[in-house]
Amino acid sequence: MKTQGEIEAGICEGMSRFELEYMGRGPKDIHAHLIGDLLVIRLEGVLTAAEQHLVTTLAPENGRDLLKQVRSQLIEIARPALDALVQGITGIKPRSLHQDISTLTGEEVVIFTLAEVPAFREIKKN
Repeated sequence: MKTQGEIEAGICEGMSRFELEYMGRGPKDIHAHLIGDLLVIRLEGVLTAAEQHLVTTLAPENGRDLLKQVRSQLIEIARPALDALVQGITGIKPRSLHQDISTLTGEEVVIFTLAEVPAFREIKKN
């Protein structure tokens, strides 16, 4: 049985690989937090050069909305792979997925709600 830290580290590794393979760029920084039946993943520095250019050259609301729309669609298409990733690491089937990205900071947040709280091994504190 994994520790909470091992689960979070595995999620970070898998999500980094996903971002690189599916989106074309891995995050500069990533953190995962398992909070009960919520899995919160914060990725920083995920915008590609093309996405940054899109956001800065179009009218602010047009570039932002288009980028968010494309990212949401890509996440929905990749949902089965993301669900399998999370279930493979946590041992629990994801119930839902929520995602948003800031076009100003390049920070992305992905939240999974899980069907139940994953079991993990407690680390003994001395």
